Amino acid sequence: MTELPRVAHLPSVCPHDCPSACSLEVEVIDGRSIGRVRGSKRQSYTDGVICAKVARYAERIHHPDRLMHPLRRTGPKGSGQFERVTWDEALDEIAKRFLAIEAEYGAEAVWPYYYAGTMGLVMRDGINRLRHAKKYSGQYSTICTTMAWTGFIAGTGRLAGPDPREMAKSDCVVIWGTNAVHTQVNVMHHAIKARKTRGAKIVAIDIYRNATLDQADLALVLRPGTDAALACGVMHILFRDGHADREYLATHTDAPGELEEHLKTRTPEWAASITGLTVAEIEEFAALVGTRKKSFFRLGYGFARQRNGSVSMHAALCVPTVTGAWKHEGGGAFHSNSGIYKWRKSLIEGLDVVDQSVRQLDQSQIGRVLTGDAEALRHKGPVKALFIQNTNPVSVAPEQELVKQGFARDDLFTVVHEQFMTETAAMADIVLPATQFMEHDDLYQGGGHQHIMWGGKLIDAPGECRSNHDVICALADRLGAEHRGFAMTSREIVDWTLRESGRGTLDELIANDFHDVQPDYRTAHYLDGFGYRDKKFRFKPDWPKVPSANEGPMGPWAEMPTLPDYWDVLEKADEAHPFRLATSPARSFLNSTFTETPGSVKKEGRPTLMLHPDDAARLGVVAGQEVVIGNRRGSVHLHAVLFEGVVRGVVIAESIWPNSAHRHGRGINTITGADAVAPFGGAAFHDNKVWIRAA
Repeated sequence: MTELPRVAHLPSVCPHDCPSACSLEVEVIDGRSIGRVRGSKRQSYTDGVICAKVARYAERIHHPDRLMHPLRRTGPKGSGQFERVTWDEALDEIAKRFLAIEAEYGAEAVWPYYYAGTMGLVMRDGINRLRHAKKYSGQYSTICTTMAWTGFIAGTGRLAGPDPREMAKSDCVVIWGTNAVHTQVNVMHHAIKARKTRGAKIVAIDIYRNATLDQADLALVLRPGTDAALACGVMHILFRDGHADREYLATHTDAPGELEEHLKTRTPEWAASITGLTVAEIEEFAALVGTRKKSFFRLGYGFARQRNGSVSMHAALCVPTVTGAWKHEGGGAFHSNSGIYKWRKSLIEGLDVVDQSVRQLDQSQIGRVLTGDAEALRHKGPVKALFIQNTNPVSVAPEQELVKQGFARDDLFTVVHEQFMTETAAMADIVLPATQFMEHDDLYQGGGHQHIMWGGKLIDAPGECRSNHDVICALADRLGAEHRGFAMTSREIVDWTLRESGRGTLDELIANDFHDVQPDYRTAHYLDGFGYRDKKFRFKPDWPKVPSANEGPMGPWAEMPTLPDYWDVLEKADEAHPFRLATSPARSFLNSTFTETPGSVKKEGRPTLMLHPDDAARLGVVAGQEVVIGNRRGSVHLHAVLFEGVVRGVVIAESIWPNSAHRHGRGINTITGADAVAPFGGAAFHDNKVWIRAA
């Protein structure tokens, strides 16, 4: 008789770069392999719902192409020619090379580089402990959150908002700048619950007709980068029609009179001319949020990935402030709760040994850094070594031609710790095999909700895979780096971090799977004042002084508007580049993750470019035809998809396919820019002017 496998259902947390940070229930078969992955119903934000790509996680964690052993390059860079070595051989060589570079060029010639391949606090951020202990070059992390967080904090003074579960108690849910069906399914889950139980209206605002807009009662498709014009037009109507809460404005905001006067010329006709929306659509939106005081604005990252992104985020945030929506359960605005956790991370990141004199290099400008741009290098010496975890810059960083040129340098020693042979790993001198999230212990927080979560090891890693923490500690020992965190397990570090941050113990967290740390209602809704000293919401932020972990003002910050306004600093279409390109998220990929997973690749098909049929006709392009799209940064080959849901003159390339999936090996980030966006930097991935022609 065949013995049936033993199946346990164990808790975990999705580690990927998404605000939802879903609590999971994982099938573990015979203690060795993963089966079905479901959303945990115990956690009230996830509420049993997860995205399809994570539900298929078994095919990723058990993928036959996972890296299993340390590798040393034997052929030219990028040739894919490697030989297997032992862990001791690999680590010894890394240490020898790093120490030699440090001796000749100084410690700042080594640059640890990372981002959000995992959102676990120990496995993601522990690389900084090695950085600070050795005084290696710092990293200014600009590639994702900078513009959006700055724009939100500019108004509220704090990166926090109402309980996102209140979307289910709202009378109008505004989903602005996030395709939640693709990237944050929980947002849609709670919004639809509000519609079913309360008759709430769902408004979705984006730059093309996507799956989220298809679910909305009011779907607004506007020109990229014009979100602030829409916000100003709506606020004009709110004041005009008596929907502004003047009592609230007088007690909770800094300059309501100046704002109202300023908005008198920001009519719906003015907004329509900029956004491409009709006056009727703008009026309908304003009437909804004006009459439904329980309006919940869920503001995403998408509309902030423009050169005016911080200004646009702030302007959108001002709309529920004018109506006084913050006063109501189910009302207000939410972007991220990252500001509520207040971790003491000195043990994780080595913050107790930080040397402020060490240079900070902009991660978005890695191409410029590696090709010797003096400003990008902060007018100091070259980077001679890279140690990379949790990111894939040879696919995802902007200005790919510069990135690839830099990685190809013969005098650059590159170490990549990865799960798969990514395009970055293929350029490395040493490749180290990494664990996946069910194969190590870590601590997580929800940016899109309010939970601290434990993700414990469920199965053993295959081959010789080691965790980020284990590799960093092993390197630290060989490099002579001193910090007590290097002698501790990830569990010990998590327990210390929880205790020192006033969040209980690890044993308590494991017993509960998660802790709900949502601030009290009055705090979350800013009823006793916003995060500034005078407790006032800022309609007039002092942009270079917005509270933020930043490197100081960057970009054209002195030109930023004083009050909410459309700031026309976009990379605008011109005669030579008649189209504007945005690189929006795909449903089955997450940045460059899942591009190796068969189920996700099958769903996405091939790299495509959405363009309006009228634009296609003018170009002489038919559906499925290969086209070339380009600008001064380079060119990319894609296949045309004709779609009436995009604005004429705007094209959309969903997802980040590997460069190798495109003809000539040039992916979409070949033509995205890395110039610093005001006020504190960041990459404007959706703000590109391009030309298009048939291939």
